[in-house]
Amino acid sequence: MATNDTGNPFQPTMSSFDAGATHPPNRSVAEHIGLSQKHSVANGTDSVVLMARGRGSWVQDPKGKRYLDMLSRGTALNLGHRHPRILSALKAQADRITLTSGAFYNEQEGPLLARLADLTGFGAVLLTCTTAEAVGFGFQACRNWAARHKGVSPELVEIITTDSRVQGPGLVGVPPNDVDALAAAIGPNTAAFFLAPFQVDGGLVLPADDYLRRVRTLCDESEIQLFVDESQTGLGRTGKRFAYEHGGVRPDCLVLGPGLGGGVYPVNAFLGDRALMDGVVLSDRDTAFWGNPLASAVALASLDVLVEEDLAGRASRLGERFLAGLCALDSPHVVQARGIGLLIELEIRSSSGPAQAFCGALLQRGLLCESGPKQMIRFAPALTIDIDDLDWAVSVIAEVLA
Repeated sequence: MATNDTGNPFQPTMSSFDAGATHPPNRSVAEHIGLSQKHSVANGTDSVVLMARGRGSWVQDPKGKRYLDMLSRGTALNLGHRHPRILSALKAQADRITLTSGAFYNEQEGPLLARLADLTGFGAVLLTCTTAEAVGFGFQACRNWAARHKGVSPELVEIITTDSRVQGPGLVGVPPNDVDALAAAIGPNTAAFFLAPFQVDGGLVLPADDYLRRVRTLCDESEIQLFVDESQTGLGRTGKRFAYEHGGVRPDCLVLGPGLGGGVYPVNAFLGDRALMDGVVLSDRDTAFWGNPLASAVALASLDVLVEEDLAGRASRLGERFLAGLCALDSPHVVQARGIGLLIELEIRSSSGPAQAFCGALLQRGLLCESGPKQMIRFAPALTIDIDDLDWAVSVIAEVLA
């Protein structure tokens, strides 16, 4: 097996990936896809690819065809498929105990809470299964804080956000990267400003260099909480452990996303100072799997990998290399390439047809990516991707876009 540029042997290259023996599925690929399309209530996909195996940055269909995964399922696969250290932690804990009643402690949750507190500087941590749960708890905590410290009636509390996906009473939307719009939206009932340091959904938005500093100052002057969403940008993805570090600020609270789960278990977290958490009541019905020992063991191993293998620094170095390769493309179809760390987008000219057609051509050549709004093709490979595989991806993209 090849060794990548951090000296770790877990990441296979294109030539060394061992396809191994495949077992014929009980059903055909078409039957599997048909069952999903018939019974799933989730958004469908036009893809005809069925994934059967995964390792590192590579996945494989039942017939043995391999694909380089440049998607990472958002951030859930930040560490690639089946990272050996994550699997080892998962299996070891599964052989001991996987779930306990919330009335008792377990050996894994406390060390994970302490590790997250140490990495972030926040003294209070809530572990959840999903990002939505972590965000929802954060909104509740900020509303309670506003009621206690600003005397705002709970039913009147407002939270300002740049995330158009977040809907509900008391939420006020403002455009990203617009401090003036934020200032105009802040009122006496405002509890918090909720934003992602770099907007991802709807097209990657890289704010002005002083944006987060100006936001931090405005939140301080207005006595509201700066609530940062790191679900898609945290844990090394942008070239720093947390994307807010690019702006040189410290938020009042934040959400960490599914990258904590190492690609094998759902783990998210809300973090803040202890005073922010006071008065928030949790229901046992909603928290049955929160902080369970299996999830905690996996998340601890994921954080070990992130820190010990300097994946944030690696994302910065490889991201610069990948972006430079895309910027050098000699293609009549490309408007521009932009990104930060290993979060990269390529904008396709509207006159060249839909970006999805280019994604389909890349798929045929063994490269998995996705199209987004505004003619964007997004690339978000695992932070552990081998440098040779990344260069190969550039060559394939160049071929398709020539």
